[in-house]
Amino acid sequence: MSGVFGILSRKDCASNLLYGTDYHSHMGTEYGGMAVLGERFFRSIHDISKSQFKSKFYEEYKEMRGNAGIGVISDRDAQPLIIGSRFGNFAVVSSGIVENVKELAAELLSSGESFSEMSAGGINSVELIAKLITRGKTLIDGIEGVYDRIEGSASILLLKEDGIYAARDRLGRTPLVIGEKDGDYVVATETCSFLNMGYHILKYIEPGEIVRISPSGLESKLPGKDRNQICSFLWIYTGYPASSYEGISVEVVRERSGRLLAKNDNIEADLVAGVPDSGVGHAIGYSMESGLPYRRPLVKYTPGYGRSYTPPSQEIRDLVATMKLIPIRDIIAGNRIVLCEDSIVRGTQLKNFTVSKLLESGAREIHVRPACPPLMFPCKFALSTRSIDELVARRAINDLEGKRTDNIAEYLDDTSEKYGKMVDWITKEIGVTTLKYQKIGDMIEAIGLPRAKLCLHCWLGEGN
Repeated sequence: MSGVFGILSRKDCASNLLYGTDYHSHMGTEYGGMAVLGERFFRSIHDISKSQFKSKFYEEYKEMRGNAGIGVISDRDAQPLIIGSRFGNFAVVSSGIVENVKELAAELLSSGESFSEMSAGGINSVELIAKLITRGKTLIDGIEGVYDRIEGSASILLLKEDGIYAARDRLGRTPLVIGEKDGDYVVATETCSFLNMGYHILKYIEPGEIVRISPSGLESKLPGKDRNQICSFLWIYTGYPASSYEGISVEVVRERSGRLLAKNDNIEADLVAGVPDSGVGHAIGYSMESGLPYRRPLVKYTPGYGRSYTPPSQEIRDLVATMKLIPIRDIIAGNRIVLCEDSIVRGTQLKNFTVSKLLESGAREIHVRPACPPLMFPCKFALSTRSIDELVARRAINDLEGKRTDNIAEYLDDTSEKYGKMVDWITKEIGVTTLKYQKIGDMIEAIGLPRAKLCLHCWLGEGN
């Protein structure tokens, strides 16, 4: 999942655009980009896979001049793109993923279109979105037409001379929030990008809604839809602790999640810890409920290493996982540790780079408590897990069944015998004393939205 940020100001916006975009750095690891509109478009895109966003743009942004801009931290495609069209010139960024990009691109190519922005040898999905927009009768019709055609999700910021058009994914899987300060407006994926610059939340854009932000204020160009299925993983893992979605704080959800993990547990232990950083809030909640002390046997070397989940290659994920967590033997040795984690996806990092460090430092017992149920399906709506075979729960099921199978209904039931055997298999695979997952109902309770308003596809295969 990428993160986007836009700003419309009464003065030069480049500095706030830089910092607002930078506050999305936890959302992607491939590309960073900014576009500013003044007397002309200023645009810059950099590969940030081996360096931090600010280090690439800190000097460059000073050359950008204008009152409006958009920025992006991208997990896949180089963006923003600047497009010349019959609606005028515009810059565009997007978060989400287009699952049927190849099919749509083939259709456009056969009708005479061409593509110039290629990402890793393939079609840039943001350019595809731009091409689809330009096929509309009007700009709004074109944006709406994107959602009629794509499979997956896309929230869009489009910058033109008359303002910023902010369009949230039709099912709301990726968020967009508008902030305001003294007549200046910002729009972002992450509300944590508002706080230190003094913006307050003005509006959570509705699923499918299109809003134009101009110097005269906000104008709804297309009302929102009734259906909402926002990504549950935003609260459990992806989102930043200081952010909120649909008015619900990420950190508060993680504390509630940890409390529910503890309520359903009866393990005897000496301390509670969270795998930094996204497991920390869950661990604090667990400690609050259980009365066990919260301690830090593992600390993250924050300056040089980001998330180990988001990089596209296993090699890079392993390198980040190896280097970023440093064990503190004086806290670990001889202790029974409840280890709260946001999730277990592939299981390899937890086994090889977290559990192994605790064991090598003398942990007596390790009791892992993930804040969500076993991940069973690859994500169709953001660039996270991309294949069934990489999920440790599916590897467990295939091994238990003696074949690759899609008949997993009993494994989705946390009261079934097969579910128990699957958890036992994963426990042995990652080499811990015990493993107990959060129940789906408790995860929903922790988030605090009705089940129907949450995307649960990763766990249950629901959502389309």
